[in-house]
Order: sequence, then structure tokens, then C-alpha cells
Amino acid sequence: MKVDTFGPIDIAVSGMRAHQKSMEVISSNVANARTADAGNGRPYRRLEASFTTQSDDPVTGVAIQKIVMDNSDFQQILDPGHPQANESGYVLMPNVNLPIEMMNLTIAARAYQANVAVLKRYQSMVETTLELLR
Repeated sequence: MKVDTFGPIDIAVSGMRAHQKSMEVISSNVANARTADAGNGRPYRRLEASFTTQSDDPVTGVAIQKIVMDNSDFQQILDPGHPQANESGYVLMPNVNLPIEMMNLTIAARAYQANVAVLKRYQSMVETTLELLR
């Protein structure tokens, strides 16, 4: 049986990296929540980070598998004066729901903090072990 003494560190660091990337994706969604033209004549489309394990072994950490576009419908708002309004006065806006994004950001930040806490606890255990060995 292989014993990996750096397992907790590797797992916590992988979680920190994955949730940091997730927070970047969420921040992009928040920053573009009102972008009616993302450069292609269409509104910004919400992105979502997809997580996966780093290997077949369930205790090896997590990683971002891919960043996918949310294909849900765009929001329509009535703004007849907007340059991109259609003949009925409606403008297509991104499919970003700010309260949902803020909730996802809080979840990702808390998960990041939990991984930091694991690293701190592991460091404390190592320091205590070294102190006992002196």
C-alpha cells in the first residue's frame, strides 16, 4: 500500500486552484452581466466551470475539467432607446442572473477558505509533531 504523505497538501492545493479559477469565471460573468454586444453582435453568454477529479483515485484532488457556455435563453428587457433594440423595443441581454452569480461566488470563496484551513491545520499538525520529536 502506497502512503502519500503529501496527500492532504496536494488535495487542498488542487481545491484552491480549482476554486480560484471558478471565482475568475464567476467574476467574468458578473463583469459582463450588462454586456449586450460581446463583439459578435450577440450578448455575453454566461460561463460555468466544470469540475473533475484529477485521476481515477477519488482522493487525489480536483481540477477544472472545462469551462462551458450556458446555453439558456438570453434575457429580454424593454429599452426602446437602446441601439440594439429590436423593432418591438426589446434588447437581448446576457443570461447572467446576478443573485445566482453572487451566491456561486460565495460558495467558491468558502470552498477556497476551507482548503486554506486544511493547509493551516496540516501545518499545525506537522509543527506539533516536530515539537514532540525534540
